[in-house]
Amino acid sequence: MTSETREAFGRVGIWSGALHGARADGAGKGAITEAVAELEELGYGTLWIGGSPSPDDAAAVVAATRRVTVATGILSIWDHTAAEVAARIAAMDASARGRFVLGLGVSHGPMVPQYTKPYSAMVAYLDALDAAAPPVDSGRRVLAALGPRMLKLATDRALGAHPYLVTTEHTAEAREALGPDALLAPELSVVLDTTPDRARTTARNMLGMYLQLPNYTDNLLRLGFTENDFEGGGSVRLLDALFALGDAEHVKARTQQYLDAGADHVALQVLTADRGGAGLPRAEWRELAEAFGDEL
Repeated sequence: MTSETREAFGRVGIWSGALHGARADGAGKGAITEAVAELEELGYGTLWIGGSPSPDDAAAVVAATRRVTVATGILSIWDHTAAEVAARIAAMDASARGRFVLGLGVSHGPMVPQYTKPYSAMVAYLDALDAAAPPVDSGRRVLAALGPRMLKLATDRALGAHPYLVTTEHTAEAREALGPDALLAPELSVVLDTTPDRARTTARNMLGMYLQLPNYTDNLLRLGFTENDFEGGGSVRLLDALFALGDAEHVKARTQQYLDAGADHVALQVLTADRGGAGLPRAEWRELAEAFGDEL
């Protein structure tokens, strides 16, 4: 990965599952357009469209921005064929296409009826992207990699990895597995709330669903957590390892821990007490941008 690529991603980005413009009504589309334009002006390096976005969701965010990098975090390989994705990317304006990155993942068995042999399915999908006309080359895609095999694939067949719901320890291990040149861009969920119990409640409301998915729990067990840490929506030890809970300066410090562990870029997902990770928390995005300042 070149220094220009690292610069294009920036050190800090925003991850949001609410940027699905293709699914929104007129008012919703307008709100997303305004929000992503502001995020670009605030200086965030990359906008990650979370929550299994479609190619059309990505195209809408690309069209609503001018220079920021836009990435899917993560498009499920079971929801859209490689040919469909390649064709939609090819249809983007050429200048916009150059700042789009295709984030791909295999999702989770409990959520995908046809889920089988996820590693082999990802390899076949990447083969199909390579064979498309025009292809989606490896330098324009990242993989949702947690374990060693998928991390190795992210090194060999993509720009790098975009792990979700991981600790700084995982980031250090991922950097070692990826080597020095691949992109490493973990997601970090944050709650801007200085009341610990309330912040942890917000985090648990989000985490509970993920603790039902073996891909995540298996990864956490590999990192030294136990089944006891998964009870009640997550132990304090688990929450403190996975989230940034507190004020904007604490979020900034936690982000730096991931960067120090080997991340090139950290994608921040803002959770709120009333809506979890849904909605467009523009006030919180502004607060974080002010705290990071020129370090974005």
